[in-house]
Amino acid sequence: MTADQADFLRQARRSLDAAKATAELGYAEVAVSRAYYAMFYCASALLLSEGLSFSSHSAVIGAFGRQFARTGRVPPELHRFLITAEEARSDADYVVSRRVPPGEAEEQIARAKRFLTVTEELIGSPSPEDV
Repeated sequence: MTADQADFLRQARRSLDAAKATAELGYAEVAVSRAYYAMFYCASALLLSEGLSFSSHSAVIGAFGRQFARTGRVPPELHRFLITAEEARSDADYVVSRRVPPGEAEEQIARAKRFLTVTEELIGSPSPEDV
């Protein structure tokens, strides 16, 4: 694992922890956003293993689908999780009238946890003292 991949995975873990904490406080919109970012950072870490890096969310999502989901290197539902989470994050962040039900936040958090687990199975996890 490269230093950059470790950084992405540490950020993914922090985002997942923040999603859990904010959901417990009743901030479902923030939880959905942080859960998406946990998945996004995992996808970015995986893409780095292929020497790929992108500056836009849509490019990361598309490349993740092509390089990992379509090839069967990860379960295809992870790509769907990422797409759905990005849409939910966008709505939660930019549609002021949108209220995220707590159940949706819980689902996104569970998906982010699964995403992180699969990512760490493929590329490892940062050493505990680095997290």
